[in-house]
Amino acid sequence: MLIGIVGKPNCGKSTFFKAMTLAEVEIGNRPFVTLKPNHGIGYVKINDVAIEFGKHANPREGYVLGNYRFVPVELLDVAGLVPGAYQGKGMGNQFLNDLNQADALIHVIDVSGGTNERGEPLPENNYDPAEDIKFLELELDMWFLQIINKGWEKFSKTVKYEGENIVRSLAKQLSGLQVTEGMVKEAIKGFNNDPTQWNESELKHLASHLRKKAKPMIIAANKIDVPGAKKNLERLKIEFPDYKIIGCSAAAELTLKETSKKEFIKYIPGENNFEITNELNTQQKNALNFLKETMPTGVQNIMDTIVFDILKYIAIHPGGVAKLEDSKGRCLPDCFLMPINSTALDFAYKLHTDFGKNFIRAIDVKTKKTVGKEHILKHLDIIELIAGK
Repeated sequence: MLIGIVGKPNCGKSTFFKAMTLAEVEIGNRPFVTLKPNHGIGYVKINDVAIEFGKHANPREGYVLGNYRFVPVELLDVAGLVPGAYQGKGMGNQFLNDLNQADALIHVIDVSGGTNERGEPLPENNYDPAEDIKFLELELDMWFLQIINKGWEKFSKTVKYEGENIVRSLAKQLSGLQVTEGMVKEAIKGFNNDPTQWNESELKHLASHLRKKAKPMIIAANKIDVPGAKKNLERLKIEFPDYKIIGCSAAAELTLKETSKKEFIKYIPGENNFEITNELNTQQKNALNFLKETMPTGVQNIMDTIVFDILKYIAIHPGGVAKLEDSKGRCLPDCFLMPINSTALDFAYKLHTDFGKNFIRAIDVKTKKTVGKEHILKHLDIIELIAGK
């Protein structure tokens, strides 16, 4: 799974990325600080199911804090996009193409209205953040349309005169954008069976529909701690009811995580409090107490929402009824993110092709019930697989 972080310059994208990953990226109050995409690992937060057995998990990847397990997800922070990016402005084509493999997008906006369309700083509430949502929709739609239009005349004639299946052919043509046959089939309902007859309006509809399905998006309304930002957030929720819009302070989250890393506080991402664990001077205490007013910061909620609510993934653990530990004594060392409605057989193939090919049965470790290959898995299941040789 790959989640892309997008938005115009200077809205807090790189701060959001660093807050999620603690990767070393340049952050600055000027446009185009990020020129090359930054890859990093963020985390979604789930309950540590080992607690149900009186234990704590020991992940090989990710980590456990308190009663929660943090499961890794790959993140990609691309350079800021400006109006006309699909036409190449601001190196826009390059930055858009970096998003080809993204499964979903986090659109970071400056909800305080303190950054104009080019990413230049303004006094707070001097720019309407609704324009950022509209602008990015247009840029992404036009990006998809350009890709569809490239060679469309030849492609549509080939499909028509060689009798190819338009759904299968178009999905294959756009597979690099994560487009599936199901998405295409839904998008072209009511279209003429002859693709050479599709007009510009229909192609725009096709591009927009496929963009929404192949690159679902959540809006991270950043700088929510700035005066006036919360009022803007409530207005945006009414104006854009089709989007999940969550207020956040990436700067506050980053400060909390860096302070926790230095062991001055104990902080669990997504929580609304922290514990001071080291001696601090008055200035440091005042700064941390000020941060409490922004908690929860919203950053962890955004990650969890896009993976579990928008992409609708579930977390599944391999384990044994007799023993949850692996050969090295690690309790529930692995956790996999799977699409909703995944079956026990899907999970077997996820672990290893041989498990899938030689699947005999599975056991729900929590209930100790034997289940078949068509059994639909649930979020936070622990599954033992039984396979032949």
